[in-house]
Amino acid sequence: MTSRIVQQVQQLYSRFDESIIPAMSDVYRADIVFQDPLQRVEGLGEVTRYFAGMMNNLQECRFEFGQVIDMASDQKPGVYQAVLFWTMHYRHPKLAGGKRLSVSGNSHIKFQDKVFYHRDYYDAGAMLYEHLPVLGWVIRHIKKRTEA
Repeated sequence: MTSRIVQQVQQLYSRFDESIIPAMSDVYRADIVFQDPLQRVEGLGEVTRYFAGMMNNLQECRFEFGQVIDMASDQKPGVYQAVLFWTMHYRHPKLAGGKRLSVSGNSHIKFQDKVFYHRDYYDAGAMLYEHLPVLGWVIRHIKKRTEA
């Protein structure tokens, strides 16, 4: 059974744009710690600013959720955690000529009444760097060589 908090997180990210900013305080605590492969930010104000910056120039972004592992914490009574597996679909005019792109990842969240820890795991190269004109060619070339 998926918890109410997990469902709120899924709903929040079903469409990642400026419209979610006011709803973030319904899901995240004021002392939220958010981390992804690009940045670590602390506090709801900083997370809100970070998200607003990420949304800048995005033409489209949404998350499609798959499996969820929802459990109580073994270490702290009343603390719960979940891992949400997702695929992010997005378009940005400076990446891949504005084509729709997708990247898979997962989010580890810890929560009580609201989420106080959120860490995203994904391949930042696959999301961003591989789609930049010159740098993308270099990264794709290196990947091909290491896969051979």
